Amino acid sequence: MSKTPPKPQEAQSPYPIEEAPHDHDEGSEALKAVKDIADAKKRWKPDAKQIGMGAAIGIGSAAIVAGLLYWRGGKK
Repeated sequence: MSKTPPKPQEAQSPYPIEEAPHDHDEGSEALKAVKDIADAKKRWKPDAKQIGMGAAIGIGSAAIVAGLLYWRGGKK
């Protein structure tokens, strides 16, 4: 028995206060999709060549931008 007094039927909420328990089947479609995405993220990792190329492209593009920003165009 709870300590709160009973409420009349008109004052009670039509929505449940607590969420009903969920049935998680091993074969549910959403659960399979989430597991597939997690497995795909674990499988793909960049190798050293990809990391090196990314660093070279980043440094090169930063050097080009810096050169364009500080170029005076032959003005004296």
